Amino acid sequence: MRIAVGVEYDGSNFSGWQFQKHGERTVQEEVERALSKVANHPVRVHCAGRTDTGVHATGQVIHFDTEAMRDERAWVFGANANLPKDVAVLWARPVSDEFHARFSATCRAYRYVIFTRHVRPTFLAYRVSWHYKPLDVGRMAEAGRALVGEHDFSSYRAVACQAKSPVRTLHKLEVTGEGPFIFIDVEANGFLHHMVRNIAGVLMAIGDGDRPVEWAKEVLEARDRALGGVTAQPYGLYLTEVAYPAEFGLPALTHVPPVW
Repeated sequence: MRIAVGVEYDGSNFSGWQFQKHGERTVQEEVERALSKVANHPVRVHCAGRTDTGVHATGQVIHFDTEAMRDERAWVFGANANLPKDVAVLWARPVSDEFHARFSATCRAYRYVIFTRHVRPTFLAYRVSWHYKPLDVGRMAEAGRALVGEHDFSSYRAVACQAKSPVRTLHKLEVTGEGPFIFIDVEANGFLHHMVRNIAGVLMAIGDGDRPVEWAKEVLEARDRALGGVTAQPYGLYLTEVAYPAEFGLPALTHVPPVW
C-alpha cells in the first residue's frame, strides 16, 4: 500500500530535509523514524521538494510504501507521538501506486517572509528574514511581475544547481505587506536550487532603492548567476503547498506561515 502524507516542520534546527551521511539532524530522518515505529518495519519516504538548512514547510508532501494495515488516524497520531515538537504530520491518505510525491506534483508554492524593523527580532529570529529598514512593496511587486511566465532562470539558480534545464514556468509572484512584514508568494511548476531566495535577494535590493525596478528583468535576461543579487537568508522561506491532479484525492490546503 502506498500512503501520501502532509508534513509541517520548523527547519530552524535541521540541516535540511534530506538525510545526511555525516549524522546531521534532518527532517527526513525524524519522519522515517516515526513512521517506521507505526508501521513496525523500516520506512523510506520520498518528498515533493527537498528543503535546505533553515527552511521551513507548512505544506510538504511525502509518500511511502508499506505492508502495514493502519487507518489514516493511526498514521497521523502514531507518527506525531513519535516526532519531536518541531515536526508534525498533518494528514495521511492511501493513494494508487501511480502517485509519486515529487513527480506527480503539478505546482509548488513558497512564501518568503521579510521582517522590517531597525532592531533585529528575537522570537522570530529563525522564522523570518530580517531587514533593518523599510522596503518599498510597490517597487518589489512591479519588479516581480517581469519574472512571471516561462523563462530561463539561470541567473536565479545556485551555481551548484543540478537541474538539467534552467527553464521554469512561474505562475504567480505577488508581493504584499502587513505592518512590518512583507510576503513574497510564488507558485511555479518547479523550482531551481535557491531560486526563491535569489528572487527575494533581487527584490529586496530593489525595494531598498539600491537597484532600479528594471533590474529584476535585466538579471533574468542575462542568464548569468554572477550578475544576480545576494542569496537571501533561508529563515524566511516556507514551502506552503504542493498541488496534485484531483484523481489522487489529496487535501487541497494552503497552510500559510503563522508568524504574525
